[in-house]
Amino acid sequence: MRARKRSVRRRGPSLKICTNPSWAVVLVLKLLAYGCPPQAIVEALYMDERTVADWQAKAGQKGKQVQKEIVCNGQVELGQAQMDELCVNTQNGRAWMATAMVVFSRLWLWGEVSPSRDKQLIFRLTSKVAQAAASTTQPVLIAVDGFAAYPKAILRAFHTKVYMGLVGRPRHLTWPNLNIVQVVKSRHGRKLTQVETRLAFGCWQQVYALIGLSQLDPGKINTAYIERLNATFRSRMPCLVRRTRQLARTCQRLELEMFWSGTVYNFCTIHSTLGATLAMAAGLTDHLWSIDELLRYGGPHFCTPRTSLE
Repeated sequence: MRARKRSVRRRGPSLKICTNPSWAVVLVLKLLAYGCPPQAIVEALYMDERTVADWQAKAGQKGKQVQKEIVCNGQVELGQAQMDELCVNTQNGRAWMATAMVVFSRLWLWGEVSPSRDKQLIFRLTSKVAQAAASTTQPVLIAVDGFAAYPKAILRAFHTKVYMGLVGRPRHLTWPNLNIVQVVKSRHGRKLTQVETRLAFGCWQQVYALIGLSQLDPGKINTAYIERLNATFRSRMPCLVRRTRQLARTCQRLELEMFWSGTVYNFCTIHSTLGATLAMAAGLTDHLWSIDELLRYGGPHFCTPRTSLE
């Protein structure tokens, strides 16, 4: 007699069930957000490195969703914003990570990753910053370095469409209270020799007024706050450490790691100077988020745990 074949019901990718408890997922992702190397987690918790990498990628997608829906929804008062780029060594060569932040609340706004440092990278970043402050009517100051692509990209992104009832593209009107300053640093080898400030757009009177409202040290034009934020990313992302062997694999993986670390820094970390989270200082939330709350935002957990924390 022929043996009857047993019917096997296969699950699709969306029905994959995580057999690990919820506290293990939260613990691993919290360690990753605060700079613990994945290899250390694999050895200490006896986990598969592919599982850790998969959780980190899904957490990065969740962090990007949170940033897009809460931060880049047009409700952020910029005041003074700063932008900068980091050169990152990956397994496929060098990549550039561009970031932007609000000076007063220290809020990390957005980040973009690209294999090259070009105007497309800067325009994608400035477009997200303009989207985050779409409803603001206050004067805005943006401080950047000497990269020539910044002024044109900022003027291209910070505009209002004026519809005149005519055929064709509507007129783009630049924000009336927009100010752009550039901090150009000259070096001789590794030694900093000169710092020059330039007004790329706007007026000096509004620039110094916005600096006095947003900085603790009024009157000085700088990009020190975004450089401190980049230092925080270096401390929380092992692939950004100088002379490291834990290189990022691809630009996409680097972007997901950046969004997870940055979102935890915004919503789940108390800033020592502010006494609150960055999202609370910016008026986006009213309490300190936990890692589990961040993962459950906008829907269920990205995996179905075997046991619950509750």
